[in-house]
Amino acid sequence: MDHGEIAKQLFAALARQDDAAVRRLCAPDMRVRQNNGRPMSLDTLLRFNAAVGRVVKDFRYEDAVRSATGTGFVEEHAVRGTLPDGKALDLAVCVVADVKDGRVTNVREYLDSAAAAGLSAALA
Repeated sequence: MDHGEIAKQLFAALARQDDAAVRRLCAPDMRVRQNNGRPMSLDTLLRFNAAVGRVVKDFRYEDAVRSATGTGFVEEHAVRGTLPDGKALDLAVCVVADVKDGRVTNVREYLDSAAAAGLSAALA
């Protein structure tokens, strides 16, 4: 599977909260960092994704622009849904990922933390 298809399948699996599919697409020792923050393990990512799914109604990724690279992929997308207070979540995100042997090994996600304030508050 090419790196662009891996990206497409990964974000589809995350959006539908399909942990088994995410685990198939990711290396067991995968690391994720948001805005150069503390690294998350695959298990931590899945717990975070579940928490987001509990607080954001109609959580989805839209307007994806992805490019496969020789070592992984780059994807820009909008994270959308409805926050518990009824306000819309519309967050622009850029993800840079490494893929080795057909599995995602490293993810660096960049987003506007001020635009994510509503989501952060809902998760607190």
